[in-house]
Amino acid sequence: MSDQETTVAQLRQIVAQFVDARDWQQFHSPKNLSMALAIEAAELMEHFQWITTDASRRVGENPEKLTAVGEELADVLCYALAIANELQVDVSDAMRRKMVKNAIKYPADEFRGRYGPEDQG
Repeated sequence: MSDQETTVAQLRQIVAQFVDARDWQQFHSPKNLSMALAIEAAELMEHFQWITTDASRRVGENPEKLTAVGEELADVLCYALAIANELQVDVSDAMRRKMVKNAIKYPADEFRGRYGPEDQG
């Protein structure tokens, strides 16, 4: 199933079923899950370490590299969804609220093509 066909709730259920089948809830404290997420994020970053920005954009042209990056990204998402499951965070609601805050913090007319205040002329 593609992103177009899969809901966040379905992904959360996949993670929950995987955890339940292994009786891993006992290990899934927010502390442990957040640390595991950070470790997986670092493993994702390893694929881009020491390469240029342009080379990082071309990773998708190499099927082997793209598969490896996709697997690390999936690990990051699994742990993020496990945290959401553990704490009963509504991911869609949290995401929408955060994007509203980001839009206020980074108005498009001020930040278009810029990444921060130090980049402003």
